[in-house]
Amino acid sequence: MKKIIDCFVPQGVAEETNKNVETLKELDIVNRVMVVETSVKSSSTLRDMAQQAEAPYTLLFLKNQFINMGYLALERMVQIADITKAGMTYSDHYNVSAEGIRTDAPVIDYQKGSLRDDFDFGSVLLFRTDALKDAAARMKADYQAAGFYDLRLKMAEKESFEHINEFLYSEVELDNRKTGEKLFDYVDPRNRASQIEMEAACTEYLKEVGAYLEPQFPHVPLDGGEFECEASIMIPVRNRIRTIRDAINSALSQQTNFKYNVFVVENGPECHSTDGTTEAVDEFKDDPRLIHIIPTRNDLGVGGSWNMAAHHPQCGKFIVQLDSDDLYSGPDTLQKMVDAFYEQNCAMIIGSYMLTDINLNILPPGKIDHKEWTPENGRNNALRINGLGAPRAFFTPAIREINLPNVNYGEDYALGLAISRRYQIGRIYDVLYNCRRWDDNSDGNLSIEKENRNNTYKDRIRTWELLARIAMNQKAGQ
Repeated sequence: MKKIIDCFVPQGVAEETNKNVETLKELDIVNRVMVVETSVKSSSTLRDMAQQAEAPYTLLFLKNQFINMGYLALERMVQIADITKAGMTYSDHYNVSAEGIRTDAPVIDYQKGSLRDDFDFGSVLLFRTDALKDAAARMKADYQAAGFYDLRLKMAEKESFEHINEFLYSEVELDNRKTGEKLFDYVDPRNRASQIEMEAACTEYLKEVGAYLEPQFPHVPLDGGEFECEASIMIPVRNRIRTIRDAINSALSQQTNFKYNVFVVENGPECHSTDGTTEAVDEFKDDPRLIHIIPTRNDLGVGGSWNMAAHHPQCGKFIVQLDSDDLYSGPDTLQKMVDAFYEQNCAMIIGSYMLTDINLNILPPGKIDHKEWTPENGRNNALRINGLGAPRAFFTPAIREINLPNVNYGEDYALGLAISRRYQIGRIYDVLYNCRRWDDNSDGNLSIEKENRNNTYKDRIRTWELLARIAMNQKAGQ
């Protein structure tokens, strides 16, 4: 067996690091094993690694705990890398708890739109060394936190990434939080410095591939069209008996200097809720502002419910989100949202929210304001982050022009990306909304299979949006 892999292992606990080194050295396919004493996320470390690599393939462990490679696993990775000529190869793996319990940890395929800086490749990466050296040579910045992100974006410009959907190694699970507790890591103020680096790396990539959009926006004709009322609050719902009354009361208690109404649109395979939610909504039927829609068709997701409300003849000029779990932070939220459309001349407004439990006790990280959004670069950075914030409000003609995908996850993100390609999106950094986390949240504690489906779909949304922006720029340059 030829020794064709140089291995780089990050320094961790001495016992685990030594075990990684000795285990790899025992493999016939391994040429050298080197311990990395600096962060594998930094640009300088990765440049040094690329320079030191001599063998045809380079193996990198992203995590510093013990990685137990499967029987002939590296041979299998090399075999697939050789067949596909991929610049980087990665695989599914197992997680092993401290108690020895093994669980599956499948990952997902990489797409053009897999621009999230936290895309999960697992912890074992096999590079074709010539591709690694080329990508490292094209890295222009010196990042502390975004070096690996920058490297893989550079590599993605020229190379394919191959996902082997086989379980080729085991790693110890270090982060035992539920998926719902991990959702907000990227907006934690403590991570702000690294997020600035990530944005810079992503923006450079978008410029390289022709998808970057300049901060130039057309005027939004907010005074056009005829609408029965100025605004509509939109509450999509299915089986939320514990929270729907709170949401409706919050919506109907808004104090405004304009006329508004409230849509409650049910969705799901039964056409209506089955837990008493439908009857709870009917308790408010005497208020003429409430429009309760129970579709006759059974194929509507949340996105389809939004489309039904937006195309309804009684929909207002602006349509404003309120999820059936959540509450506005005060009676002035709707007024502030509508005022912002005129003040900022936007087709979409996004506010800030407080993360709370169901009893409105604040949960960490507390206020989520997405201050990483800037008028200069928000529309580009939107392709990197995993959500745009809340509450969201839209200029109704924009929704009628674009429409939301008829799905139950990612529909609002898809619409926001499409709007940002065309128009300015405005922001309000005051807290306008209480996002309540509780045991029945749709994204509170997902199985890894459902989390992977969600991430795959959002990456697909980004892929389509990336292609649309490239095509738009090419057309403008003709």
